[in-house]
Amino acid sequence: MKTALRVLTYLSFVPCLAFADVPANQAPKPGPEVQKLAYYVGSWTGEGETKGGPLGPAGKLSSKQTCKWFTGGFQVICEGEETGPTGTRSFLNVLGYDPEAKSYTQYSVSSLGESEDDRGGNWTGDKLIFIMNQDAGADHVQIRYTEEHLSPTLYSYKAEAAVNGGPWAVIATGRITKVK
Repeated sequence: MKTALRVLTYLSFVPCLAFADVPANQAPKPGPEVQKLAYYVGSWTGEGETKGGPLGPAGKLSSKQTCKWFTGGFQVICEGEETGPTGTRSFLNVLGYDPEAKSYTQYSVSSLGESEDDRGGNWTGDKLIFIMNQDAGADHVQIRYTEEHLSPTLYSYKAEAAVNGGPWAVIATGRITKVK
């Protein structure tokens, strides 16, 4: 019993060792890559449409979300709701930057039980591009999601899919506008 208690006590301090080199009065600071995420802070509304394909039917999309910095200033948390051809879903997105991989990340969950852990997002000019892999039944689907920042209060998006290594086909497009 004492051995188990010692192990548990030791394990509770192991996470603290990662910060052993950081003086108590000097918390880590977000770098310039993280500061790019400030673009998303605020309230947004969106309109778009899906073209139909391996991940769902065609139809109109509308969304609203509010984004804010998470404590510490390293991630942006976005919470919102989207209505489309498959109904309405609430979602929570966590946007961040992975300095080791030198790429952007997004973790998402929804009220429909969906979850995604997207890594490898990269900026090219005013575009943020993620390429993700998903399975849709027996098919392997690669998705390329591109956001183009058109102004401080407007960005467009395009989602494309490639099924089983085939050509890219547009499956959704839209525009997101900052309302405050």
